[in-house]
Amino acid sequence: MIKLMYKPFSILAGVLGGILAGVLFKQIWKLAAHEDEAPDSTDVAKGWTEVLIAATLQGAIFALVKAAVDRGAAEATLKLTGIWPGSDSVAEAAKEAGKEQAKQEKQLEKKGKAKKAKAA
Repeated sequence: MIKLMYKPFSILAGVLGGILAGVLFKQIWKLAAHEDEAPDSTDVAKGWTEVLIAATLQGAIFALVKAAVDRGAAEATLKLTGIWPGSDSVAEAAKEAGKEQAKQEKQLEKKGKAKKAKAA
């Protein structure tokens, strides 16, 4: 059920992230190339190097923003619902529960050893 509710939220976050990435890329390109627009791949006046650098920079920015937005949306969902919306949410929850149980067992073991040391 959470995944079904998460989907529209994730889509909206993705659209907003895409807009943010586009604005960010334009600003970085203006600073780096001192031009208002990035070159089009079919622009005859631009060379291979400039076109490929622009495409690489744009791809890196979009990938970075997408990863940040996706991760932020997933963590927000976890905080709001207590359930991780990713594909391994059940396995992840079991893993976290196992970690928590192991942590508690270690704490009890340390307390037991401390009591034995005091008694001795």
